[in-house]
Amino acid sequence: MWLYRKFTQKIINWLMQERSREGIPLCDFEALRHEVRLGDVLLIEGNTRVSGVIKHLTMSPWSHSALYIGRLYDLESASLRRLIKNHIPELTETNQLVIEGVLGRGIVVSKLNSYDGQHIRICRPKGLSHHDAQLVISHAVHALGKKYDVRHVFDLARLLLPWTLFPRHWGSSLFKSKKETKKEICSSLIAEAFEKVSFPILPEIKNNAEDQVVFSHRNVRLYVPADFDYSPFFEIIKYPMLNISHAPAYRSLPWEVRSE
Repeated sequence: MWLYRKFTQKIINWLMQERSREGIPLCDFEALRHEVRLGDVLLIEGNTRVSGVIKHLTMSPWSHSALYIGRLYDLESASLRRLIKNHIPELTETNQLVIEGVLGRGIVVSKLNSYDGQHIRICRPKGLSHHDAQLVISHAVHALGKKYDVRHVFDLARLLLPWTLFPRHWGSSLFKSKKETKKEICSSLIAEAFEKVSFPILPEIKNNAEDQVVFSHRNVRLYVPADFDYSPFFEIIKYPMLNISHAPAYRSLPWEVRSE
């Protein structure tokens, strides 16, 4: 068992190594941190080895998701504030915070500025009330300390890979069950939190016996970061590195002069 844990930790360390970034992140972090609101889902491109794997598997530019929970004074519950302080004692009242699942660390609370320099997109749940945003955040905060479900990542890979190339018995029954576990990944935790207030992400839509359209919750363990981007129930807010809000933007972009 000791050898297994040591080997697993080496694999995790290798997967979490950051690679050199190419180009400039297409995000104005200062604009983003002033715009982000309670309950927003942040999608992060990421530049670790595991980020590349997730982006390849999900055919998306997003490898990670995090739930924005604001500053300590934004949380109405004193017990939630105490829980967060227990996990990161050096916090100040002005630190902007996210809850996220991190490989090798589990479910943690992090400072928003740890993502300065990353390519980030805001996904804002349309019409989410302040009360329900607090409930979503409460569920996520109570998951702090849970371990990151490494097996989930491998099972998701086996689920997404084409079965014409791999034997069917390699598939996993993990996603057929909705039972609670003591482990999470970033997107399933956030999806579960929104499910607690019946806020849809990408629900199954079908007709019931009376031929009425009804929504049905998907298994939260099937969600990936890109699903928040695809969801029609989330408003997408982008913050490019250049100010292109004034027309005609395309006329003033700094195109490189090419020789013919």
